[in-house]
Formats: sequence, C-alpha cells, structure tokens
Amino acid sequence: MRTSYRYVVFIVFVSLMLCPHLQAAQPSTDTTETDQNPAVTLHPEVGKTMLEQAGRVKEDFVTQARSLFHRTPLGWNLETLQDIYRWSIGLPLQIPYLVPKIMEQSRLLGVAGSLLVLTFIGAVIYSLIGRKKVLASLVRVLQPFEKKLPEALYPFFISLMKVLVSALIPLILLGGFSLIDAFIKYKAAWFQLTGRFLGLWAVGALVIGILREVLTENLFPRTAAYGKRVFKLARLVLFYVLAGIAVIWAAQAFQIRADIVAFLEFVISISIVVVLFLLHMMKKTLMSLLPDLPYPSYQGFVRLMDRFFYPFIVLSFVVALLWCLGYRQFGRVVLLKTWSTVAAYLLIMVAYHILRGWLIKWYADKDPRNESASFLFRSLKTMLLYATATATVIIILNLIGLLDPLQRLMSFPVATLGTTPITLWLIIKAALILLTFVFASRLLQAYLDYHVYPALGIDSGLGYALNISLKYTLVVIGLLISLRAVGLDLRFLLVFAGAAGIGIGLGLQPMATNVISGFSLIFGAKVRKGDWVEVKDTLGLVTDIFLNATRIRTRDNIEYLIPNSNFVSDTIVNYSLASPMIRITVPVGVSYDADPRVVEKILLDVASKEPMVTDYQKPVVRFVEYGDNSINFDLLVWIDVRETARRKLRSGLYFAIFDELKKAGIEIPFPQRDLHLRSSDLNQLK
Repeated sequence: MRTSYRYVVFIVFVSLMLCPHLQAAQPSTDTTETDQNPAVTLHPEVGKTMLEQAGRVKEDFVTQARSLFHRTPLGWNLETLQDIYRWSIGLPLQIPYLVPKIMEQSRLLGVAGSLLVLTFIGAVIYSLIGRKKVLASLVRVLQPFEKKLPEALYPFFISLMKVLVSALIPLILLGGFSLIDAFIKYKAAWFQLTGRFLGLWAVGALVIGILREVLTENLFPRTAAYGKRVFKLARLVLFYVLAGIAVIWAAQAFQIRADIVAFLEFVISISIVVVLFLLHMMKKTLMSLLPDLPYPSYQGFVRLMDRFFYPFIVLSFVVALLWCLGYRQFGRVVLLKTWSTVAAYLLIMVAYHILRGWLIKWYADKDPRNESASFLFRSLKTMLLYATATATVIIILNLIGLLDPLQRLMSFPVATLGTTPITLWLIIKAALILLTFVFASRLLQAYLDYHVYPALGIDSGLGYALNISLKYTLVVIGLLISLRAVGLDLRFLLVFAGAAGIGIGLGLQPMATNVISGFSLIFGAKVRKGDWVEVKDTLGLVTDIFLNATRIRTRDNIEYLIPNSNFVSDTIVNYSLASPMIRITVPVGVSYDADPRVVEKILLDVASKEPMVTDYQKPVVRFVEYGDNSINFDLLVWIDVRETARRKLRSGLYFAIFDELKKAGIEIPFPQRDLHLRSSDLNQLK
C-alpha cells in the first residue's frame, strides 16, 4: 500500500517539477497551445499576498473581539429592588384576595383538572418513596436476560433500564397532560405551567438517573473512589438549577413585571455560578473521574489540566460572572468554546479507546498466522486512527473558532495551474480526500480478503489480482475527485502525461520497465500472490507483487525483492502454475557385495514409510551405474513443493536409508584405491 501512493506522489512531483520547463520551452506567443496544456507557475508575490490576507483576518478578529465586550442591560435597577421590598412586605395582606381567585380557577378547571393535580401530587410522592421498590422489581424481572447478553454489556443494560424507569413516572404524566391539554380549552397560566414543570421533571429525572448509574454503580473503575461524593453534590446543584428555572418560568407565566423577572434571573444566575464554582474547586475529586488512557496526546492533556486546573476554573468563574453582569456575548463565546472543546476532546478520545479496545479484543481471538485477519486488523486500526485524528482537528478548530480564520489565512494563491489558482487550503483538502480513498481502498481489500473471497471460493492469487485492480482504480478515482474538488482542470493530466514521458526518456527506463512488467504480472496471471516460484536458484513464496518489484519469502524466512523485469526476461519456475508436485532424486551407493534387488526393496520400503512423500505417483528405484567403489541407485519420489522442502525430505530419507541398510548388513562404501604389487617389483624395491 505504501508503494502505491509513493508512486502517485512521486509522479505528481515529477510532473510539477517538469511543468515549468515545459512552459519555458514553449513560444510565448502561442496562446492556444498554452491554453490546451496548462502549466504550473509560482505566484509572483506570495509573501505580499500572504501578508495582505493575514491583515484582513486580523481586522476581522479585532472586530469580533470588540463585539464581545458589548454589554446588554440587566433589565432592572434600584427601583425594582424597592418594589420587590414593598411587595414582600404587603404579601400577607394579599392572601384574602388570592384565595377567591384560586377557587375560581379550580371551578373553571373542573373534575379532570382536579384529578390531574391530585395525580401529579401522588406521583411526586410515590416517585420519592416507592422508587427503590420499583427498581428492585425491575432487577428481578430482567435477571433472565443476564444469560442472553454478553457479560460485559449486562451491567450497562441494567443501568439503562433503571434510568428509564426513574423517568417513567414524569414521562407518563407528561403524556397524560398533553392528552388532556389537547381535549380541553383551559389555558390558565398555572395549568400550562404544570405541563412545563412536568417536562422539567422528566429531564431532571433522566439526568439524575444517568449520573446515579455512572457515578455510583461502579460501571467504571475511575468512579469507585469519589463517584458517590460527586453524585451527591451534582444532584444538589441540579436540583438548585431546576428550581431556579422553575421560579423564572413561574414568574413569566403569571406575567410578573419584566424588571422583576430580570432581577430573579440575575440572582438565580449568580447563585448557580457560585454553586458550580464551589463544586469545581474539588480538584482531586474531579480529576479522578478522568479516564486513564494510554495515549501520549491524552496524557499530555491530563497533565495540562492538572497543572492549570485552578486558574482554568477561576477564569471560567470570572467569565460566568461577567455573563451575569451583562456581557452575554463574551461569556457565551468563552465558556461555550472552552468547555465544549474540553468535552469534545474527552468524548472523542473515549470513543476512540472503546473502538480500539473492541478491535484489539476481536483480533486477540484470531490466529496471528492468518494474514488476511492481520491485514484487516491493521487496516481497521489505521482507518480508525486517521478518522479520529482528522475529526479531532476539525472539530476542535471549529469549536474554538479557528477553522474559518485558518481557512481564510491559507486561501492565498501560492501557484497557478493554467488559470486555476492553487492555495494551501486546496492542497490540504485534496490531500485529505486522496488519503481517505487510499485508506478506504486498503480497508475494502482487507475485508474482501478476509470475508468475501473465502466465502465465494476465490483463490488467493486471483483475489490478490482483484485487490490490486481495485486499489489502483480507487486511488486514481480519489486523485481525480481530489483534483476536481479543488477546482483544477483535468487537462492538467496532459501535462502529467507529457512530464512522465520526458522523465522516462531522461533516465527512468528501468523503472518504467519494472512498472510495465508489474502490470503484466498482476493481470497476466502467470505469477500470483501465493505461488511458489524459483528464480535463479531462489525458491520461495510470492508474498506481494508491487509495481516495481516482487517480494519472495524463502523457507528460511529470508525475503527477496526481485525486479519485475527479471520475471519477464529471465526463465522462472512456477510450481503453482499447473501442479505443485515435483519429483526428487535421492542418490544412494552401496557395496558390490549387496544384492541390487534387496537394495531396491529397502529403498522402496523407506520411501513408502516417509510421510513427506506424496502418493501422487509411486516411488521408483533405478539402477544407475557401476561406480568405481559402489553400485549406484536413484530413489525417485514425489513431493508437494509448497508443503515440503527438498533438503528436509532428503535428510529424512538418508537417515532412514542408513538405518535400514545397517540392519540388513549392507555396507555403504567410501572412496578407496587398491594397490597391487608384483613379486618382481618387490625384488626391485629391495
């Protein structure tokens, strides 16, 4: 895979380098030819354009920063406080007037409304008293599902059911209220306010249920130490926030003066900010809730949070106070961008960790020698890492408000391709699209290798050829889409083809030969992945066919990269092309005193007992010659060259033959010479 897009990058680089020379070689007056063959030219004033663009971005930043400090009036003043004081003093005197109004509203409401109120009150009481009984009954009902669900998922399933049950009563009441409200025409303020309170209650019940299960039920190891403490404090804060919202809604529903409502909002907002500030000052407790993830970027983030925790919280507190004092835009932007960025990063890292854990767990059950499973695992892991990194950068930059300025800052032209300006942002965009296609093609190949081809009965060689075709097709499609996405005219490919031709003519002939030979091997089906081939006394398994070379792994686990042109020009032996069965010759020499028929029988018996010898054809013994010191035989046996090494087979047969000949008393002679001296020669020596 790396080799494929290295070639894409290399060829594009060569074309870009040669395009200016092509333009220089053309006559300047031939405008028609220039239009038909667009060339790459560097922008003459890149530095000046970049500074101008940076100046415009800076001006926009300053304008936006000034708008942040625009103060919104609070909506109340000292007279509002005086009116509230007088109203609170005179409240007891208003009770006699309020009772008749309440009675009148109850008569207008009728029996249905009274039942609704009573049901609401009873449900509130029961939800506070009988919740534990309902949850205990739920656990008993769901126990049969424990054996049907995975052990790791069952606690989360139970917790989800508990959360739904805890919010079931307010949800049912909210549904009943909506039904009654649809049939009656009673629009009193307090009646409509009841519906809003039911919705608020349902939301609060869901949030509290989630917090309870996450922090107190030991679903996560990080919550064991301080989870219950955090839950109690968070529940109090949530109750306070919901109560504050309810008070403001009530004031608005009964049409209390706008300045008094604004004062209530101010007081409640200030108190909520103070309570949240006190909650967040528990550094040790809150930091203990952060998950422990084994990633350097995340660990650096945690160290940064630990070091600047208190300054960060104090800054957030000050900004929140400024929001309460009328600087709404400033507070909203700073708080939202800061906390949403932190939350988004944590969620992305946790999601990545969970998905990566599932992937590792899936691969742990696979045989590590299964190349298709390993390839799919690596492809999924790479795709997951690429998607996570890309999403993190885009989301974080967008949340903190830097994505659009960076886009504008990198949108100045650095070069021109024909009439199309090329910017850094367009290059990054095209690169992301191309990388997406590259990783997606690799993942698709891995999935086909692992699941589709075995299911369809497609052999590995044909599957590899199909994958190679798919890979280059998707890479080319991705390249074309990326070029179109950045607005480039595809006539650029004419320049690309011309530059590639010039490069080949200037000295890339060997590379071009290997590339053409690679395509011939891939689509010619003469040599495929998984074949056993022998090239110049090198016997091995074809593991990969790249554009320039083929990788072969021998039985000694030595990998050779053989240029593809060697497969086309030299003689190669492909043991997998027709049949992998080959005949091996094992020479044996014995003494002249041995009976050749006995030797033949011994050799055939040894061959029949050897498990590495196949039954493709019967073993044969041939009497070869009368040698100087022995009579020589050849034992001919058949083996599957893909499964059995020739040297290993010969070694096993020689061991067995030696033992059987020794048992039969047959001598295996060694080279010797006999010297015969006549008596006359002895006399002369004397």
